[in-house]
Amino acid sequence: MTFARLVVVALLAWSVSGCVLTKFVTTPMRLGGATLCFGGAIVSIVPVAGNPANDALRKADSAINTAADKVDEIPL
Repeated sequence: MTFARLVVVALLAWSVSGCVLTKFVTTPMRLGGATLCFGGAIVSIVPVAGNPANDALRKADSAINTAADKVDEIPL
């Protein structure tokens, strides 16, 4: 059963275009970054700690998007 699954996955990976594969990898990364920004928007309500925390989460989201863009550029 395991070998059959491996063959099916290999055939799917071979037949699917590289664009679809990279989007499949980067979409969870981008959703994670969006979740960070949403959390930062909630945390920003706190008067003293909110803005620095929001800024840090925006930087993390930017880093995730940059990494996802680099993965998208990989020629497959």
